[in-house]
Amino acid sequence: MQLTEFIPDQIWLLDYPVNYAGCRFNARMSVLRLTGGALMLHSPCDMDDATANAIARLGPVSSIVAPGSFHHMYVAKAQARFPAARTYLCPGVERKVPGLRFDWMLGDRPPTEWGGTMDQVLIRGCRFMWEVAMLHRPSKTLLLVDAIENFTDRTADVSWQVKAWFKLFGMWNRPRPAPEYRLGWSDKVAARSSLEKILAWDFDSIVLSHGDNITENAKEQARRAWTPPLR
Repeated sequence: MQLTEFIPDQIWLLDYPVNYAGCRFNARMSVLRLTGGALMLHSPCDMDDATANAIARLGPVSSIVAPGSFHHMYVAKAQARFPAARTYLCPGVERKVPGLRFDWMLGDRPPTEWGGTMDQVLIRGCRFMWEVAMLHRPSKTLLLVDAIENFTDRTADVSWQVKAWFKLFGMWNRPRPAPEYRLGWSDKVAARSSLEKILAWDFDSIVLSHGDNITENAKEQARRAWTPPLR
């Protein structure tokens, strides 16, 4: 596993393998520079010594973020690596992992720690999952974990089961919300309100936790992906 620079001196990414329900694919950790130079770990991975040292060389880690219902697996290990960092959870994670230590429950209001750098919206309206979308304002980069996934013919390390599943849902080669969203929009008024707030942000690219990042026509692709709840 190796950190790659996405935005010079602002955002670094690292893809790591996961196995979910017998399906193999990659997830993605983002490392973001906040106001003052401290770092946020967004959806942390199971990092080895080399990765932890590479992050430490970039600056002090002040924030560890579990931004979605399924993006908490390695938070405790990140805490062990960076014990001085504060931990922020998406709602619902505290019930799934009752013993997980945290400092703040995420919502629509950014903590003071990154209010000068980030905006955020809690995506509401899905019965199966929660997620906090974030905007890194300096780089005009939107961060999503499951609200859009983008598996394509170019995506590396994807098992045949994922490809079959996503083709069944009409999601292969097309950025779309995770199947849990597509089956779970139960309150479209709440969902529409959340997604419209995100679309009002000024962003040029989207870093995704699953699949290929979106670096062209990002806002239009997000709007198209979210057509059903936006209707």
